[in-house]
Amino acid sequence: MSKKEDIKLLRINYLRGPNMWTYRPVLEVWLDLGELEDFPSNKLDGFTARLTTALPALIEHHCGVGERGGFLQRLEEGTWMGHVLEHVVIELLNLSGMPTGFGQTRSTSQHGVYRMVFRARDEQVARQALAEGHALLMATINSEAFDVPAAVTRVRDKLDDCYLGPSTAAIVAAATDRRIPHIRLNDGNLVQLGHGARQRRIWTAETDNTSAIAEGIARDKDLTKSLLKSVGVPVPEGSVAKNAEHAWDCAEDIGLPVVVKPSDGNHGRGVTLDLRKKEDVIAAFKVADAHGSEVLVESYIPGLEHRLLVVGGQVVAAARGEEARVVGDGKSTVQQLVDTQINTDPRRGTTEEFPLNRLTLAEDEVILLDLERQGLAIDAVPEADRRVLIQRNGNVSNDCTADIHPEVAHAVSLAARVIGLDIAGVDLVTTDISKPLSETGGAIVEVNAGPGLLMHLKPAAGAPQPVGQAIIDHLFADDDNGRIPVVGVAGSRGTHTVSRLVAWLLHLNGRHVGLACRVGLFLGTRRVESRDSANWDAAHRLLMNRGVDATVIENSAASILKDGLAYDRCQVGVVTDMDGSLSGLPGLAHYDVQDEAQLYKVMRTQIDVVLSEGVAVLHAAVPALVEMAELSDGEVVLYALDGTLPAIHEHRAKGGRAVFLQGGAAVLAQGQSETSGANVESLLKRFAAAGSGAAAEVDAAIVLAAVAAAWAMNISPELISAGMDTFVPDAAPAVAAA
Repeated sequence: MSKKEDIKLLRINYLRGPNMWTYRPVLEVWLDLGELEDFPSNKLDGFTARLTTALPALIEHHCGVGERGGFLQRLEEGTWMGHVLEHVVIELLNLSGMPTGFGQTRSTSQHGVYRMVFRARDEQVARQALAEGHALLMATINSEAFDVPAAVTRVRDKLDDCYLGPSTAAIVAAATDRRIPHIRLNDGNLVQLGHGARQRRIWTAETDNTSAIAEGIARDKDLTKSLLKSVGVPVPEGSVAKNAEHAWDCAEDIGLPVVVKPSDGNHGRGVTLDLRKKEDVIAAFKVADAHGSEVLVESYIPGLEHRLLVVGGQVVAAARGEEARVVGDGKSTVQQLVDTQINTDPRRGTTEEFPLNRLTLAEDEVILLDLERQGLAIDAVPEADRRVLIQRNGNVSNDCTADIHPEVAHAVSLAARVIGLDIAGVDLVTTDISKPLSETGGAIVEVNAGPGLLMHLKPAAGAPQPVGQAIIDHLFADDDNGRIPVVGVAGSRGTHTVSRLVAWLLHLNGRHVGLACRVGLFLGTRRVESRDSANWDAAHRLLMNRGVDATVIENSAASILKDGLAYDRCQVGVVTDMDGSLSGLPGLAHYDVQDEAQLYKVMRTQIDVVLSEGVAVLHAAVPALVEMAELSDGEVVLYALDGTLPAIHEHRAKGGRAVFLQGGAAVLAQGQSETSGANVESLLKRFAAAGSGAAAEVDAAIVLAAVAAAWAMNISPELISAGMDTFVPDAAPAVAAA
């Protein structure tokens, strides 16, 4: 078989919000199969066998068949390479630790050109997976060697570099379970939960309630200890050592054995335990001095180290440490014994996905000191059956949450409150956490801000704890989803006027409104930018603004196709029209949208995201929009100039709400009741008198759409009427649809 030319990746576009494909971000790829358009999978000799050998788990892919093995069935029957690439990329993401189940591939109007999409939590990870999947597929087509494990490693490395850390990801996942939206604010782990004025922020396990003063206290271990001691929390006796000799003096005063550690270190770095000799104390001082500004000498508390997580004053999880030891065989060095007896544990690794760290002896000064105290070095060969201590309490990853004694929980919670931390990792040493510290002689040795959660999420032993959920429940009350009202307005004519009218009415209703539309970006009644702001970036800025408690966002078909919606759900979704969009927005041809059926799939996105407690507002004079009503998870309000339309009649017969024009005024109807509202004709005359270039786009239907959207936001008919009477059209020129 002759070598096939590469599939060409014509365009790659990251859709950051809900889109015509799905509610979630996806990577959309335009593919030109070239000559492979004539070679579906069943026409390439041995292709399916080679592909399933490279990626055996493809058997798990259901595909359109809807059951395990469905994709393999499609391969055997014959499917095109764009579809195959979709599944290859999804499988690489699965293998790399970012499970992905969604993908679609569809033909376009151009021969051999396809649009392929797949779920993409992170754009850079998705692009890496695409590149690796493309290379793997072409190698498989052409019977060439390809290193799949190496490709998976490259995707996983990109995931480690770019995606949220496991602690932050767990909190975000818990927020998603509560339908709380999130926005990543930097390339690291700073995340906004919720929108606008109701948002909260986290940075890993720190929150916007975490006090900088409390963090400073927690970093100063000597100050922490003195504050805890003042309220009766048991802590080890200790003092600050000025130098190595002074450290020994402190040890003698306190009484042996002792612990030497940095005053402001973290993650246990530079901490040496159970010191009984002067030379050991002096050596430990040098290690601790390299990791902090001061060195503490403390009495040694016998027992195992425990890490307890406190959230909002409650202990929500606990993990116990254990010693790491090896047994000599009389032939292997200490390093070899560690590699074969400890580092082979599948729970150990060098990345955050592993609950236990791989031990690198040469890089850990504390381990080297403990070996020296045993008369050993890493290249020494312990005699057969000798037990060698490698690491003390270095594996705090065994869940013991169910074992905590209430008095221990009380002491730990008190410690976090005294320091002032809303979320804290409290380290204590005790021989038995199921007994009071007064019985075991245990003590709290550290209180840490911004604690890691991995030991509780993926313990080496025991049950995982729902710590992400605990943090979300601490930040948000049971009835709080962090959302502010979002009104999304989509269509091709006059949508910026609808948006401005709705924003004005919300302003009169006492809201601090953010508005992103074609004629600018507004905060309240102040236009802060005059450029076209009917786009994802401008809308996102409003959702990030703590001063905004309601937003109105204009969306065009082109902006939905380019970026998706800026919000995951909305309180009110408005679609004004379908007519004129194709001819009025020539940019849609770039996205291969060439008829009303294709446009329908784009515009329905606005209605797909309406909350169950929200409202879809639709123009009843447009049959396609009447059909769209069934897509709304919430209520539907119809509007039209003619209140006798069959769609409005049927909707009202079912008790639904509708808005129509009668005698120059808007009528707000629900079921058989009717309320006369805004003077529409008067507003239209003011638009004309203002000389606004936008007046040509403003008609009675546009005003009725705004009235319906305001009513959907539970603004009273009286206020809507007054608001329309007081709205002042400006004389700004009309802005062409983007």
